[in-house]
Amino acid sequence: MLGPRAGRYLEPLWYGNGDWRLWLLAPVAGLFAAVSAVRRAAYAAGALSVARLPIPVVVVGNLTVGGSGKSPLVSALAQELAAAGWRPGIVSRGYGGSTREQPVLVQAESAPASVGDEALMLKRATGLPVAVGQRRAAAARLLMDSANCDVVISDDGLQHYGLHRDVEIVVVDAEREFGNGWLLPAGPLRESRTRLSRADAVWFKHVERTGISVADPQRGPGFLLRARQLRALNGGESKPVDIFDGQQVAALTAIAHPEAFFSTLVAAGCVVRGCALPDHADIVSNDLDFAGDLPLLLTEKDAVKVDPRWRDDVWVVETSVELNAAAAAAWRDIVGRLEELRKPHAAC
Repeated sequence: MLGPRAGRYLEPLWYGNGDWRLWLLAPVAGLFAAVSAVRRAAYAAGALSVARLPIPVVVVGNLTVGGSGKSPLVSALAQELAAAGWRPGIVSRGYGGSTREQPVLVQAESAPASVGDEALMLKRATGLPVAVGQRRAAAARLLMDSANCDVVISDDGLQHYGLHRDVEIVVVDAEREFGNGWLLPAGPLRESRTRLSRADAVWFKHVERTGISVADPQRGPGFLLRARQLRALNGGESKPVDIFDGQQVAALTAIAHPEAFFSTLVAAGCVVRGCALPDHADIVSNDLDFAGDLPLLLTEKDAVKVDPRWRDDVWVVETSVELNAAAAAAWRDIVGRLEELRKPHAAC
């Protein structure tokens, strides 16, 4: 898989109006497609083993590299299941953390350099069990055996075929969709768009825009990421997100699609001075200097990498996920399927 810096260079080409340089990568994309197809066929034929757990597994993933709102959606769905009486756990690859053969449970005080920024964000946002490891099946078993989980949600697990899944939810960025439609590295796709036909649900992620409602039926099944409130990084007060309406703020982020974060703040009325680092990049104290005397706003994912002692007036933008009617109906159906799957498991 491409590293963040390579992706940052290629993304403007993938989502642009076409560039002749991409044709130089076409042979590599063809090789990538062939290897991916052989790998999928090997799992389907049983040549590569697939671990099946005695509890339901829900995969939330996407076809493209980079962010598409998977982790906030995983957080929201896991909390919905917990509120409904389930004991959910979350599996993450722990990208950006130390590579490890044996899975570990993420603690709220874990270091992002050890477990990865997304996994730590999920742990702190939900308070639910989160496990990271190279092998998702082993991480899922750890959740089941050590945390007594009765359902597992695998974050960004669509292409990890070594773990059997009962439900697949594919997330698509409504603004960027599939770029030029080519496979890596000539395009952003990990798998062909035909893969969508095998998923249980395909939901489009939208970023809050003034005057646009996620409930619009023309938008299809999807969800809206909405800025909910601002929380002081130093553990102090919370403020409504419109407290900086009409004011200039600084925004620092190391996510795959920084424009989405900046747009969310603009929709909340902020005048944004933005600084974007490569996805999953470490954040050091000097990275905050660009903000000057302005209030500094961070995503929840980036906030786990910032020491509150570095400066005052740092705020974490906490988001909420709003499903539209079509996605909410699909989620009710999915929960119904999980309930049916739980019945034989409870009798074991």
